[in-house]
Amino acid sequence: MHKIAVIAGRELRAYFATPVAYVFIAIFLALSGVFTFYIGGFYERGQADLQPFFSFHPWLYLFLVPAISMRLWAEERKSGSIELLMTLPVTLWEAVAGKFLAAWLFTAVAVLLTFPLWITVNYLGDPDNGVIVAAYLGSLLMAGAFLAIGSCISAANRNQVVAFIVTVLICFLFLLSGFPLVLDWFRGLPQGFIDTIAGLSFLTHFTAISKGVIDLRDVVFFLLVIGSWLYATTIVLDMKKAE
Repeated sequence: MHKIAVIAGRELRAYFATPVAYVFIAIFLALSGVFTFYIGGFYERGQADLQPFFSFHPWLYLFLVPAISMRLWAEERKSGSIELLMTLPVTLWEAVAGKFLAAWLFTAVAVLLTFPLWITVNYLGDPDNGVIVAAYLGSLLMAGAFLAIGSCISAANRNQVVAFIVTVLICFLFLLSGFPLVLDWFRGLPQGFIDTIAGLSFLTHFTAISKGVIDLRDVVFFLLVIGSWLYATTIVLDMKKAE
């Protein structure tokens, strides 16, 4: 665990060592404000809550989170620094978990910097802060799932642009897997299989949590997705050692 923390700390410092991190955070905060107050009709709704804010998170993450994850391993492989990393006294799992944790913490920083919105709704009315806390938790879990997918795709590609595009496509399918756009592809298959595909929808699980209903099944779902894709990342990296 100590080695994971060391790797995560090093990677997190590397994020803030370049202007890219600050540009990303600025874009995230600006888009959050635009979606909440203008597109989401915050004032027109006449309700003191953050529902318009959180309802756009899946679509913000769909493009912004892959922009973070695309460099996790693709850059290491392209520059050749991955060979140096593999010679360090750390296991492959520790390296994967450390880099993922750094990216997740960086994303959490961007999300938590939206606290002025929380302060605003409390100033304007009397919102259910328990629901808001639950929505933040669901948002971070969903972001972690996106990052874990992006980590695996980044490990499989040397090209960051390819990693970005493929991650966006896969995350898009996971978002909408419970909707006809995806389910129509599986017409004619057993209903049990279709129900399983529908149950993989990030949007469905996140929406349930963002309403203040923290069902253990939704939390476990996101944690399983994160764990599965990180494990897949270690397998991909192990297979790519010879390249």
